[in-house]
Amino acid sequence: MTIYITQGRFTAKAVEGALNKPEDRTQAVAALMEAAGGKLLNYYVTFGEYDFLIIAEGESEKNVLAGLLTAASTGTVTDLHTVPAITAADAKSVYEKAQSMRAGFKPAGS
Repeated sequence: MTIYITQGRFTAKAVEGALNKPEDRTQAVAALMEAAGGKLLNYYVTFGEYDFLIIAEGESEKNVLAGLLTAASTGTVTDLHTVPAITAADAKSVYEKAQSMRAGFKPAGS
């Protein structure tokens, strides 16, 4: 499965809800990821440009998007930014493949 990292912001509605009924949302996020065919690896509340960071595994971009759309439809999260991620070990094999391909590649204008 592919790893996806999602950052986002809470809306005023979410902050008001959290103040009215403080709770750890990890289980709710995990259940949403499972419903989308994935698995929550980590959920963090963060400071700065984004309010939260989610690291999850998913079988497809479509499934992950369905989960994100579900969350966004509640009006409690916004500005979702999601990127796929690979491990450093996988990156090493990508670099090795690119290295072997480089000899046969001609840049534009050459």
